[in-house]
Amino acid sequence: MQYDRMLEAVFLSRPNRFVALVRLDGQEVICHVKNTGRCKELLVPGATVYIQKAASPERKTAYDLIAVRKGTRLINMDAAAPNQVVGEWARAGHLLPEPTLVKAEARRGASRLDFYIENATRKAWVEVKGVTLEEDGHVRFPDAPTERGVKHLSELEACVRDGYEAYAIFVIQMEGVKDFSPNWATHPAFGEALVKAAAHGVQIIALDCHVEVDAMSIRQAVPVVLERV
Repeated sequence: MQYDRMLEAVFLSRPNRFVALVRLDGQEVICHVKNTGRCKELLVPGATVYIQKAASPERKTAYDLIAVRKGTRLINMDAAAPNQVVGEWARAGHLLPEPTLVKAEARRGASRLDFYIENATRKAWVEVKGVTLEEDGHVRFPDAPTERGVKHLSELEACVRDGYEAYAIFVIQMEGVKDFSPNWATHPAFGEALVKAAAHGVQIIALDCHVEVDAMSIRQAVPVVLERV
């Protein structure tokens, strides 16, 4: 996926989870934060951030915060990006070979999952989660409790019981990490739900990404460590 109209700025503060104050060309401006997670280890005063100028001059906030530098790492923070890159990746046949259908935001009964994918012989449901929490090369999800995430794992288990393939795909919005694991310290119930889902046939996949200031694409799978440590 590609971005345009990208600018470099300096992070100042985050008055609430939806907006950030940044310094752009010597002036303080307000940005929409496209990630409602805590991101406290990323959004620290003085951090270099990359913002996208809004296409419409009618927007209440003229910029979106897209990426941040954490040391030598460039981390994409756009919560919409994981679904977009998984859609591109799936349509290229990297999940099911030669897909005949890749449907985003697909309804399943009263629920909605991120993707429904078919090829000539297989049918699969997919839920996607973006991962930005990293420490010493180890990445974890979530960075805050997510009852919604637990519910999605239960829905994927139901897909397996109904005869479908089911995948929980964790898109790591940075490159070159060591492994992925559930964040047991922050939300043990999510870790337990992920272990249970895997035991019932849900495929757990973690994929890191090549991140540039104006682009992000899936790079390769990384090891998944489900054991509680």
